[in-house]
Amino acid sequence: MELTEPAVARALFLLAVSCSLARRWLRVQASGVQPSPALLDTVIAARSRRQAMDWSLVLASQGIEHRIDHDEATGWTLAVSAADHAAAVDAIHLYRQENRHWRLRRSVISPDLFFDWSSVVWVLLVIFFYAWSELRSDLREIGMTSGTAPGEWWRWFTATWLHADSAHLASNIVFGFLFLGLVMGRYGPGVGLLAAYLAGVGGNILAGWVHEATARGLGGSGVVMGALGLLAFPSFPLLKRRGSNALRLIAGGMMGGLLLFVFVGVSPESDVVAHLGGFITGWLLGIPLAFTSRFIHRPEINLGAGILIAGLVILPWWWALR
Repeated sequence: MELTEPAVARALFLLAVSCSLARRWLRVQASGVQPSPALLDTVIAARSRRQAMDWSLVLASQGIEHRIDHDEATGWTLAVSAADHAAAVDAIHLYRQENRHWRLRRSVISPDLFFDWSSVVWVLLVIFFYAWSELRSDLREIGMTSGTAPGEWWRWFTATWLHADSAHLASNIVFGFLFLGLVMGRYGPGVGLLAAYLAGVGGNILAGWVHEATARGLGGSGVVMGALGLLAFPSFPLLKRRGSNALRLIAGGMMGGLLLFVFVGVSPESDVVAHLGGFITGWLLGIPLAFTSRFIHRPEINLGAGILIAGLVILPWWWALR
């Protein structure tokens, strides 16, 4: 879907039409003479109903009398008088020239943008682990990252499934469901979820390296920020379609992702280092995934990724609880 004539422009055209009609009506009322109807015998062809309506607004704003016609043989046309034909064509030409390179003319929805509702699986899993941690009081202590326990690699994985309280859980569910759904729609359900999960693990590793002995944390925010990082790198079809604008698209995606990161992932009570680590890891993983998007959507690839996710969930928890 392309935003060719923004709503702002339409509103301005309607305002101009209203003013033009009002001035004409006032002139007629002041003169007391009713104008004779013009003979609309010259046709201007339009490609579609929308284009005919747009051009009608242009002509009305210039006070050019016209009529919109449509039939199976000629399609959509605008009928004007022979005397107004040149002025009508000039007005339409100027309108098209002014709007051809308008900065508000942008693609607002990419045709390869999909939302995968199977992201609800991740939501159900984090709810399950939260309920489990409420029933078993030591589960958070067992699974959270801890700088005082070097060598316990499984904590990087188990910590992504735990949450401190219901508010922490609710925040991650809302944004995680949205971001993961978009990531899984772009890269495939298995590959997208695996990449976001690994990005969350990367965020925990970075936090442990920065904080060293003081590193203690838990939560799925790293996974959520990893999904945001994966979305920040444009998909390959979009880069290929825009060609020479690839660098601008990459920079724009990164800046947009960073703004969302600041809005969602930065707060005094959160582990900003883990969030940033997840975001950066997700963005880095998004680079190879973007250029292999056709390959990674294959069902067998996503099935294999799903099996790997299951192993990376079960094995760390088995190791933590043994």
